[in-house]
Amino acid sequence: MMGTLLSPKQIIAARVAKEMKDGDVVNLGIGLPTMVPNYLPKGVNVILQSENGYVGLKPLEGEIDPDLVNAGGQPAGIISGGAFFDSLFSFELIRGGHVDVTVLGGLEVDAAGNLANWMVPGKMVPGMGGAMDLVTGAKKVIVAMEHTAKNGSAKILEKCRLPLTGSEVVDLIVTELAVFRVTEDGLVLEELQEGVDLETVKAKTEASFIVSPTILGGKMNA
Repeated sequence: MMGTLLSPKQIIAARVAKEMKDGDVVNLGIGLPTMVPNYLPKGVNVILQSENGYVGLKPLEGEIDPDLVNAGGQPAGIISGGAFFDSLFSFELIRGGHVDVTVLGGLEVDAAGNLANWMVPGKMVPGMGGAMDLVTGAKKVIVAMEHTAKNGSAKILEKCRLPLTGSEVVDLIVTELAVFRVTEDGLVLEELQEGVDLETVKAKTEASFIVSPTILGGKMNA
């Protein structure tokens, strides 16, 4: 039986979910990253931390509690044993290295693992929020984003052009086309999403990258 066709955002969320380990403390950025828990593998349960003062958030079930929202202001639920606390304690958790994984969207990521994800040219944005703390405090930083901007321009660049959220902080980039790991040698293309060919990824990626031997059977520059 043919499987359900996934949207680009669903493809990204499902792939990111494979990076989670049972018991991980995970912080999810607004938008696409909040879809990740829908695709967690069987037997993998994570503890969701939110910088607005919660640990143990879960998808909304039942009535909306106006005082219980995630960092994006969306109604949420909380697991039995979850906890509420002030922003000071929340950021002590983040800055203290107690978050195992953070998943964030991105406007630009570059070959050095720099991330720009908060300032949209021509639009008023209040600031980067907790992202600056998350990318420096979390043990693993995953950027989950569509491969190109709405106008078709590349988002994976040789060097970010927008103001940075963090410098050399990204560990993994997951798009609807591919999965890149950031290494000391630069970007490594580790996976192609189902049905995607290497030439398509090359055409839509500004940054140079190394192709993993698992894809071509040998290392080469792209």
